[in-house]
Amino acid sequence: MLQIGELSKICQVSVKTLHHYDKIGLLVPAEVDRYTGYRYYLPEQIDTMNYIGRLKRYGFSLEEIGHLLTVSDNKKLAGRLREQKQRLMQEQKEREIILNELQTHISVFERTGDIMTYQKSYTIELKNSPLMNVLTNRAMMGVDEFGKYYGTLFERVPKERVTPTGLNGARYYDKEFNHESSDVEVFIGIKEKDKADVVMEPCECVMTVHHGGYSTLSEAYGAIVSWIIENGYEIAGAPFDLYIKTQFDSLSPEDWETEVYFPIRKK
Repeated sequence: MLQIGELSKICQVSVKTLHHYDKIGLLVPAEVDRYTGYRYYLPEQIDTMNYIGRLKRYGFSLEEIGHLLTVSDNKKLAGRLREQKQRLMQEQKEREIILNELQTHISVFERTGDIMTYQKSYTIELKNSPLMNVLTNRAMMGVDEFGKYYGTLFERVPKERVTPTGLNGARYYDKEFNHESSDVEVFIGIKEKDKADVVMEPCECVMTVHHGGYSTLSEAYGAIVSWIIENGYEIAGAPFDLYIKTQFDSLSPEDWETEVYFPIRKK
């Protein structure tokens, strides 16, 4: 049997952590002395502790690790590890985008001396939005679920024998933003008006073009709303994005292009 201090030294994990793992049932001592309270572990629990440590490095939460320790089906376990690999790869891509954004921010700041220059670089236009015949899918959805809802739309294209225009977007109906669940309508443009779910008629809008990843779209929204307030207009409908250049054009995130439209009217 190993005392808790010995297990701590062998596995390079603090005694405090081992106490916590015992408390939450993640790694329970094989024996606890009823008089002293000393915890003792079996030699094979070294492997379990090292396995827990590896799963933590993979980014699993302690709750997820607790579940994985109970999985006996190798196929299910391998599938869960593959899912985590995909999540880490996506996080790596997002981190690379952030690093590129940071480098650009530093360069612009050093050149201009204005830490918020990136928010002032948008060209704002008053223009009518394009006429669009669209297939739509509106639901309470999280930002990470857009792909799933777009998928159901693209499945309809061959079934309903419609012709995509390549002009796709999303319209936002909630007054408040919630990353996990917002009232969003994703849409894809089609040529056939008679087969469209919705015909988006032209309307007067404030529009700007956002270059880069979607995580910084809020800067474009901020620039538009500031312009609306400063110029005596008010928002007159649900804003929407049109995805002009995306990853599906084999472009890196810094080259993506999104048109942002806010329907407006004069106060």
